[in-house]
Amino acid sequence: MTPVKWVYSFLKKYKGKMVAGLLMTTGIALLTIVNPFISGIIVDSVIGEGNRELLPVMIACLLGVTAVKGILRYSSQVMFEICSQGVLFSMRDEVYKKLLHEDFAFYNKNRTGDLMSRQTGDMDAIRHFIAFVIYCVYENALLLVFALVMIFTVNVKLAFCMLAVLPFTAMTTYCQSKQVHPAFRNIRQHFSSLNTFVQENISGNRVVKAFAKEDYEMEKFHKENDGYREAELKASAIWMKYVPIYEFLSHALTVILMLYGGYMVIQGEITMGNLVTVNGYLWMLTVPLRFAGWWINDIHRFITSAEKIYATYSTEPDIKRPSRPVERKHFAGEVSFENVSYQADDADIISDISFKVKPGQTVGIIGSTGSGKSTIMNLLCRFYDASNGEVRVDGINVKDLDLYDLRDNIGIAMQDVFLFSDTIEGNIAYGRPNCSFEEVKKAAKMADANLFIQNMPEGYDTIVGERGVGLSGGQKQRISLARALLKDPSILILDDTTSAVDMETESYIQKQLKNIEKDCTIFIIAYRISSIKDADLILVMDKGRIIEQGTHDELVKAGGYYATAFHHQYGDFRKGGENYGKK
Repeated sequence: MTPVKWVYSFLKKYKGKMVAGLLMTTGIALLTIVNPFISGIIVDSVIGEGNRELLPVMIACLLGVTAVKGILRYSSQVMFEICSQGVLFSMRDEVYKKLLHEDFAFYNKNRTGDLMSRQTGDMDAIRHFIAFVIYCVYENALLLVFALVMIFTVNVKLAFCMLAVLPFTAMTTYCQSKQVHPAFRNIRQHFSSLNTFVQENISGNRVVKAFAKEDYEMEKFHKENDGYREAELKASAIWMKYVPIYEFLSHALTVILMLYGGYMVIQGEITMGNLVTVNGYLWMLTVPLRFAGWWINDIHRFITSAEKIYATYSTEPDIKRPSRPVERKHFAGEVSFENVSYQADDADIISDISFKVKPGQTVGIIGSTGSGKSTIMNLLCRFYDASNGEVRVDGINVKDLDLYDLRDNIGIAMQDVFLFSDTIEGNIAYGRPNCSFEEVKKAAKMADANLFIQNMPEGYDTIVGERGVGLSGGQKQRISLARALLKDPSILILDDTTSAVDMETESYIQKQLKNIEKDCTIFIIAYRISSIKDADLILVMDKGRIIEQGTHDELVKAGGYYATAFHHQYGDFRKGGENYGKK
């Protein structure tokens, strides 16, 4: 499917209204030829021959035609605006829905600013095309044809003289069309780049201020802004080259009419009324010629925007719902990895990972930065698919499970905490929006968030920003944890969730996690050994592999990576560290 056909698939729903609008536009074009015709009659019959009894009738016709045209103009524009807004609504809704179903790989490759420009500037270009350009081009094409036909009825030679201008107009239009399309593609690319730059800097304003890099970012912005301006100016240069040609050709018609038409009146080949009639049709020829260049620009702006939006929309996610998924509303929580490997961009992220977790067990995962800890959880949630091996939940390959059922049974507090621009209660209840306030409060207490929330100006009704503006790192982490706990999941994933809280708060949260129903399997990714020392199974990762696994005591006795990390965090475990591990 081409981008234009894709846009038409949304417009088909409003085909009836579009046809009605075009029929009214046709009526307007037909009525437009009446007034010049009547003007010619007034000049020849009323003024020239003195038939003054015709004057009231002619004036009434002029007023009637003008009134009907006004009604049709208003009604047709309402029709086109309804169609354009309807298409815009449906298309934006469909594209947004598709964006929600895209996988992590898609968002890793596409910049936020680019995606935002698709939903704003590009969508508006399509709306403008449907609401204005379609009927405008159609109406002026009709005016051009009707005017030529009427001029032929007045005098064939005069009509052919005016017709001689059209081939030059067609050639100019063709040349402009070839140049303007790549110019508009360049504009959209620079606009997306500028949009992305602004979005990133607004999101990262704290980093900019922390490093006092405002001047540096302003210089970068000026480069992006200059690039966008240059793209617009290059496109304007094309218009500047061709618009004067259209103006010259349109004015050439006036010259032809005045010189040759005046000569024909003098020679008696046509009457003065005929000249007035043709002069009345003249603007119906000159307007299409003068504005042809602008309409070509609008058409190519529409095509470019449609291509951009469709390219985003047509991208298929790598992670898809199976054609015949295994549906299961509740999982026991058994998890197993069987020789699982994952590669991305020809790089090995994890290799040959194998372990099994029984329902209700707690698993700790520790390792250096970039060792693949979070990747294991991403594969479990099926944010990515394993390159080799199988990830199983309750003995079923996650690739065979319904994606919604799988993720609905997993509660996750991510490493990068994101809070929506909503109340604290709304953020906690995000996974279960219809839950009671008491359930929200209970989850907040388990995450040790209730006290600081109640001390805020409006308590649970306090509005927080998209990145948790006004909250500390530890507070945001605890709200994220409460959001995951409220979901009451079969599998709970805590990805470095307590890194920004103090040891006392961490200890309290660990005690609360122990009170969770035993059928909840818990994965804890952490750098602190205190966060995972009580886990039933601890996985130690390095360079994408599991290098050690076992309980805390077993790994300390083994004297490997885990024992070294324990020693670094708690001192010489051989002189009492063991006692800490047994508390």
